[in-house]
Amino acid sequence: MDDSGGMMTERSYVILEERGLVSVAGEDARDFLQGLVSNDVNKVGAGRAVHAAFMTPQGKYLHDFFIVQTGDALILDCERADDLVRRLKSYKLRSRVELEDRTGTLAAAALFGEGTDKALGLDGEAGSAESFAGGVAYMDPRLADVGARAVLERDGAAIALRAAGFKPAAAADYDRLRLGLGLPDGSRDLIVEKAILLENGFDELNGIDWDKGCFLGQELTARTKHRALIRKRLMPVDIEGPAPPPGTPILLDGGQAGEMRSARGSIGLALMRLEHLHKARQTGASFTAGDARLTPRKPGWAAF
Repeated sequence: MDDSGGMMTERSYVILEERGLVSVAGEDARDFLQGLVSNDVNKVGAGRAVHAAFMTPQGKYLHDFFIVQTGDALILDCERADDLVRRLKSYKLRSRVELEDRTGTLAAAALFGEGTDKALGLDGEAGSAESFAGGVAYMDPRLADVGARAVLERDGAAIALRAAGFKPAAAADYDRLRLGLGLPDGSRDLIVEKAILLENGFDELNGIDWDKGCFLGQELTARTKHRALIRKRLMPVDIEGPAPPPGTPILLDGGQAGEMRSARGSIGLALMRLEHLHKARQTGASFTAGDARLTPRKPGWAAF
């Protein structure tokens, strides 16, 4: 794969060692999550996974995760699992829910390359899921173009993936793929307690269900959508020069036009001010960040 994020043709897997796995079980598990997260938990089943966010009451980002079903439990493929469990427990009250950090026994994997869906018995639609090697495999619910994911028993995960025809790849290969497609990676790209979902593609990327009823942070999120208050958007940027560190200001004609997020080589993500994108198109001026020159690219899935 090159730095532009092009899909590798060879079927590949990466065990995502930085990811955590949290089990949510018990009689009230679905109702408990349903009132907290941005997507419809009742859509999760043996054949369906969803992507969702957990926010502050003021609608600011705390966590996002993939939700799958294994047996009688819901599994959250997340980051910062200890923090997520702590925050969820603060809302447990009398709910009959059991929260357990399963990171030690379960692993999350990213699967990508030509024919990934067929190798896993999936129909290729975002969010489609099937049982696989004692766990579950599913097309990424955000965007099928990035491939699939799996939640497996940690012992034997690599063996099962190799047996299915996947070869090990570097974490950087998957990182470049998701950067090129404009997909954020949790708190690497969204600032905790500051980021707003709609600035970061959660609407177009199937992370919000507007018909599910109330959830934590819904009021601000809905107001932002209906009043068209979105003035910034996360998007891929092509980088000429050294990749700027996250948080580096992006400048246009001396004024701040955005801020860098994560990057690999010549591809990265940046939170860009929409008014400055329009200005650059009109004037032909270039964006800079540190010693690099940046060219923003609107993802094909984005609606702005």
